[in-house]
Amino acid sequence: MGTLARRSVALTLLAAFLGVASTSSAQDSDTDKARVLRWQSLRTTIFGQRTLIDGSGRIELEAPSRALDAALVPITIKLNGSEPAKGLYLIVDMNPAPLAGHFVFGPQSDPSLLKLRIRVDQYTSIHAIAETTTGVLYVTERFIKASGGCSAPAGASEAEALQDLGQMKLKLLTPVAAGIPARAQLMIRHPNFNGMQMNQLTHLYTPARYLRAIDVTYRGGKVFHLDSDISLSADPVITFGFVPASGGELHVAARDSKGTSFEHQFSIPPR
Repeated sequence: MGTLARRSVALTLLAAFLGVASTSSAQDSDTDKARVLRWQSLRTTIFGQRTLIDGSGRIELEAPSRALDAALVPITIKLNGSEPAKGLYLIVDMNPAPLAGHFVFGPQSDPSLLKLRIRVDQYTSIHAIAETTTGVLYVTERFIKASGGCSAPAGASEAEALQDLGQMKLKLLTPVAAGIPARAQLMIRHPNFNGMQMNQLTHLYTPARYLRAIDVTYRGGKVFHLDSDISLSADPVITFGFVPASGGELHVAARDSKGTSFEHQFSIPPR
């Protein structure tokens, strides 16, 4: 091949590459715009005209930049502000049901740390919004690469997944001393079917059945109330803080979308 022919081929390949790169860049730009518009819409729908303040230094949102399992994405939220928090919203922007959870904290709560696992349907921004007792909203954001978590099939059959439904376990992660905030990990057995999962044998969609609310109290005082939806992972695991006394019962009550209730009491400290 002569010099002119080689140059012609090289220029053709370069033009093709630039064309693909330009198309890819335009698609990325359109996707970014769609995400921005999605968040603006969600923000107005959930908070109306209320102001959301940059939460840098007050609220931290930790999540993997690329999830290993989109159906079990670990989320950690830390609240560092001096103003007490009365609530927390976790929003997975591009999920079919974006509001993954709304926590309302009570007087027995230590809201400085929360951990939970969620499903992520596609590449998305995640927003955590803390609400102070005076009604101020602080927001932080993180982008996460994960997809298919909402439609990922359950690892077991429907019958197997519903075995031991509502069983609970509680693990204390720190020593318990009166008046000193302690941390605990709550585990609830529930498949959290979201209606988007297909049975691999029958090729029929598994009917939705998921946890709608969880209430945790200690010695009769509220630790937290959680309103949840289909974005919460199967068999939820929630790490939370509470302020113990010299002893008492921590009570957990949960309710799912079928109206079934589950309750359990745990002795603190354990007997």
